[in-house]
Amino acid sequence: MPSLKDVQLKIQGVKKTKQITKAMNMVATSRLRGAQGAMDGFRPYAEKFSEVLGSLAEKAGDEASPLLIPKEEVKKIHIVLCTSDRGLCGGFNINLTDAASNHIKNNPIEGAEYSFTCYGKKGGAWCRNEKHAIAETQLGVVGSKFGFNVASTTGKKLVDGFLDGQYDEVYIVYSEFVSMAKQLPVVQKLLPIPPIVKDESEDGAAAEYQAEHICEPSPEELLGDLLPRNVYVQIFRALLETSTSEHAARMTAMDNATKACNDMIDNLTLAYNKARQTAITADLMDIVGGAEALKG
Repeated sequence: MPSLKDVQLKIQGVKKTKQITKAMNMVATSRLRGAQGAMDGFRPYAEKFSEVLGSLAEKAGDEASPLLIPKEEVKKIHIVLCTSDRGLCGGFNINLTDAASNHIKNNPIEGAEYSFTCYGKKGGAWCRNEKHAIAETQLGVVGSKFGFNVASTTGKKLVDGFLDGQYDEVYIVYSEFVSMAKQLPVVQKLLPIPPIVKDESEDGAAAEYQAEHICEPSPEELLGDLLPRNVYVQIFRALLETSTSEHAARMTAMDNATKACNDMIDNLTLAYNKARQTAITADLMDIVGGAEALKG
């Protein structure tokens, strides 16, 4: 049985750890509010943008822009991987890297070349361990405040690379925020831009768009500007979703860690009391034994 001093030192160490996890939980909670507000504010814009873009693309046809036309042969695939810079957020980063890995395994292409744009240190470290080519690494974005220019800069490089033939397909892997306890890893195609999926009516047939958008200039001319912007919008939304999910995952992980510390403190306190009682009992037995020896 450990000594009283050893148990006391362990209790002190666990209490200090509890202070750290509790502080990190409070920080994640405060940052989550701002990130969730930005995400909730951008979601309606992204959804309406996709609706208008789908209406224009339907009028103009698939051949209105090279960004809508799939490549005949797909060999060069680029993936934008959104992860965090720090750990201590449960399985958040592992779920994202597993999603990227499973996408590669489940879509085998003979002779395919994969390259990555990594947001966050964790994604970059995973790519280096897996021997994947890294085109660019962005640090200090996920989990912090950032502007639309971050997404537009990356999106412009991806669009230019797709048009120049550097990439045949472009995907983005991010974490979709569903609730405080649920964040889903998502793999979404960015280029070529997939057709806008319409909502289905009750009888299962595809419902037409409710709004008729009057366009000036023509839909073909508008698509030249809106299609690249759609890539920027999707990247920005993915970063907002991932930032919110990271804070939620870290808050949950630190809350669980705090509860685990409380359980450890209770168990160690019980062990300390048992050790102290054992020591007291031993001392009493020595005293009684000594007294009986003197009587004899």
